[in-house]
Amino acid sequence: MQLERPEIIDLLKFHIEADCADILEDMPVDHFQPQPVQAQAAPHAEAPQRPTASIGMYEAAAPSLDAPAPVPPAASVSPVVPAVVAGEVSATVARNDTDAQAEQLAQNAKTLDELATALASFDGCGLKKTAKSTVFSDGITPSRVMIVGEAPGQDEDRTGKPFVGRSGQLLDAMMSAIGLSRAENMYIANVIAWRPPGNRAPSLDELDMCKPFIRRQIELAAPEIVVLVGGTSAKTLLETQTGITRLRGKWQTLNIGGREIPALPFLHPAYVLRRPETKIDVWEDLCALKQKLDATT
Repeated sequence: MQLERPEIIDLLKFHIEADCADILEDMPVDHFQPQPVQAQAAPHAEAPQRPTASIGMYEAAAPSLDAPAPVPPAASVSPVVPAVVAGEVSATVARNDTDAQAEQLAQNAKTLDELATALASFDGCGLKKTAKSTVFSDGITPSRVMIVGEAPGQDEDRTGKPFVGRSGQLLDAMMSAIGLSRAENMYIANVIAWRPPGNRAPSLDELDMCKPFIRRQIELAAPEIVVLVGGTSAKTLLETQTGITRLRGKWQTLNIGGREIPALPFLHPAYVLRRPETKIDVWEDLCALKQKLDATT
C-alpha cells in the first residue's frame, strides 16, 4: 500500500496517541538473561567410497561381504544442557542479589526524599534502561489517601509524574467528586516507577523486584487509606490472583510497617474509558471511600 506523506504523518500521529510508538517483537525478549552456548556438531569423517558395479546402463554400489553391520553411535551428553543449567543458576543468583539490594536500599531510606534518591540509583530493573524518567510520586504528604497505580505510561514517562494523561485526568475528576485532590490531600505513586516498553504489562519478576520500594513508600507516606488502582496494583500488594473486577469495592487490609492500613481496590481509569458502562461501579466505590473517610474523621 502506497501512502502519501500527509497520510503517513496522520498514521504516525495515530500510533503515538494510541501509545504504540515503540517497535517491539511479537513476544518479550529478556536480553539480560544469559544465553546458552550452542553445541557444535562434530565433523563427520568422510566415508570411503565403495566400488560400483555396472549393470547395463546403471551403476550400483558393490556389496561388501566382509563389512560389519553399521553400529549406531554411542549416546553423548550435549554440552547445551549443562550450559543452560549453569545459565539458570547464574540468573537465579543474580536475581537474589538484586532483590536483596532493592530491599536494603528501600529499608535504609528514612524519608520519602531519600527513598526517591535510592530508587533513582537502583539499576537492577531492566525497565530503567528503556524509560526516560523515574516516576516516583505526585501530590502532597502527609495525606489521608494514597493512590497506588500500576506503571507509568507515555505521558508519565515524559513528564516524570504519575497519572497525567487521559487516565490521570479522569482520576482527578473522580477523586474531586469526593473532595480529594493531589494539590491538597492526596498522594499518588505506582507499583512500578519506570514505563514498560509499549505500555506492556510489567512482568512478575519486575513487580517483585520493585515491591520493596512501593511498600516502603506507603510506610513512609503513612496514609490512612490506600486506593489500589488497577489489577496489577491490587494483585501485587494484596498478593492475590483475583481479578480487579471481583476485588473492586471490597475493603482489604495491607500490613505494612507494623500497621494495618485499609485498602480499596479500584477500577483503573483507562478501563473506565474503554468501558463507560463501569462508571456506576466507580461511583459506588467512590461513595464507599467517602463514607470511610467520614467515619474516620
